[in-house]
Amino acid sequence: MHISTGDLFRKHLKNGTDLGILAQSYMDKGQLVPDEVTIQMLQEEIEKNPNAAGFIFDGFPRTITQAEALDAFLASKQMNISATLALDADDEELIKRLVERGKVSGRSDDQDEGKIRNRFVEYNQKTAPLINFYKKQGKYHSINGIGSIEEITQRLSKVIDVL
Repeated sequence: MHISTGDLFRKHLKNGTDLGILAQSYMDKGQLVPDEVTIQMLQEEIEKNPNAAGFIFDGFPRTITQAEALDAFLASKQMNISATLALDADDEELIKRLVERGKVSGRSDDQDEGKIRNRFVEYNQKTAPLINFYKKQGKYHSINGIGSIEEITQRLSKVIDVL
């Protein structure tokens, strides 16, 4: 089962939940949603799907704290992380993509280059350490994220096929 934290945030926002409103307040500032909020949303979603054969987490974890909380939660369900996949692209390419996404989606955090650059600072401080966290476990796989959707999909599939 695919679980996207972005989709979870939008679902909570659409339904006007307390977690959704709180998440939006951070997203509007170009900040990462705090671990506690994201983890609670994710745990609720996993527990709603007890018969799933497994999960693909999209956009999660984003911090070491989240990764450790996810590991502990999954262990309580007799599950674990098999692998992490990371699409790599340079900052300027990512800014271009996010601004374009902002035009289509209307997301305020994707329409302001200053907010986007702030997210890169947050990424470097909070998310980049996950690379070594998962490398030490032999679970990290880097994939070139530049190219057409088809090319990137082929690269992802090649890695997934050997997992």
